[in-house]
Amino acid sequence: MEQKNLATIGVFGGSGFYKFLDNVEEVKVETPYGAPSDNLMIGQIGEHKVAFMPRHGRNHTILPHMINYRANVWAMKYAGCERVISPCAVGSLQKHINPGDFVICDQFVDWTDGRKSTFFEGPVVHHPSPTDLYCPELRKIAIDTAKKLNIKVHETGTMTVINGPRFSTVAESKFFTNQGWDVIGMTAFPENYLVREMDMCPLNISLVTDHDCGLVGDVPPVSHHEVCRVFNENIENVKKLLFNVIENIPAKRENCICMNTSKDSQM
Repeated sequence: MEQKNLATIGVFGGSGFYKFLDNVEEVKVETPYGAPSDNLMIGQIGEHKVAFMPRHGRNHTILPHMINYRANVWAMKYAGCERVISPCAVGSLQKHINPGDFVICDQFVDWTDGRKSTFFEGPVVHHPSPTDLYCPELRKIAIDTAKKLNIKVHETGTMTVINGPRFSTVAESKFFTNQGWDVIGMTAFPENYLVREMDMCPLNISLVTDHDCGLVGDVPPVSHHEVCRVFNENIENVKKLLFNVIENIPAKRENCICMNTSKDSQM
């Protein structure tokens, strides 16, 4: 791949988050994996060129299980991105994690099915390790920044990623809660993992929009309308956190564990 010098930081927008930057240049990218969800919107934050893409499309027409994750991530790499931030809406699986809270996830559990989840398809064999998938440098910046902004943040969290488009049954949600997992969403895998396969640094920023239905007797069933309502109520916090995180990211990436993922995983 011949990388372009369009941006160094990528941001994927999720439900309720379809526009991020003003005064953008739209760039259409064609990928070996088909069409991405939308054009890249290239803008400036501080000293960084930033590429933004709404993962569901700007009119939210692409469901989570239909997103072309490989095309989206490939487009970010092609643009020259070294770090990719993935804010998303999630449900809480634990009573101490409340709507409006932010979670900087450090682990995931893949509960999806049928998604294209790797760029490595041979003939060279790779076995990447996602033991510590998320970039430690970016996670620290996000946590420290949220605290400075007085945003309620949980410094660690395990996200259960389900296929969608349906939400969980009560029985499924209770199971996830009983495992001790923290939040539940539909897009972090394979998006964040593919970012790491491309030697870019992944960062997940989860905004809690609801308590999942497994917390029986305490919460009503979740709906997409309610998810978007709570996300919209907190969209300014999302943008404020993202802007400040990006401004605090060092211009140069040095000795990051994410940089050599493909090389270190090659057999």
